[in-house]
Amino acid sequence: MERHRGFTLAELVFTLAIVAGLLGWGLPTFRDVHRNAERTREVNQLVHAVHLARNEAIKRNGVVSLCPSTDGEHCAPAGTPWHEGWIVFVNRDRDSPAERDPGEDLLQVFAPWISGSVVANRDTLSFRPFGQMGVTASFTFCDDRGPRAARAVIISQTGRPRVSPLDASGAPLTCA
Repeated sequence: MERHRGFTLAELVFTLAIVAGLLGWGLPTFRDVHRNAERTREVNQLVHAVHLARNEAIKRNGVVSLCPSTDGEHCAPAGTPWHEGWIVFVNRDRDSPAERDPGEDLLQVFAPWISGSVVANRDTLSFRPFGQMGVTASFTFCDDRGPRAARAVIISQTGRPRVSPLDASGAPLTCA
């Protein structure tokens, strides 16, 4: 007598139900992992830009500034959101608010963050050679998940950035 190998219809339906259940449970988790990675990349880019500006200001014994930029060459008008992209440049004339003029070295260009927003309490940041920028700054990174998944980059008066799930006063973040 010959034995048939294979699966019965009941076994296939049961297996497909388990697979569908696991996918239904796992896909939202994978989506959040992807969004977290995207947000973390953007946060890390700002932290990198702050460290770059701070170090270059000390190295060059001059002022190095960050500002939002939509073209990767010049500072955008005041009020332009930082998620449009930003630049780091040597601010030779030390203007405030910082504005990149002809002849000022462009150190790095950062691309826009298409799937999120960055709300900041400063239009530009400038770092001086003695390490202080004179004001604190706060940047809130939000995506479509809202405040529960937001992260803040808080920059101290000495120019040191830190990442936090709370604002500078310890309150929950808001996404505007």
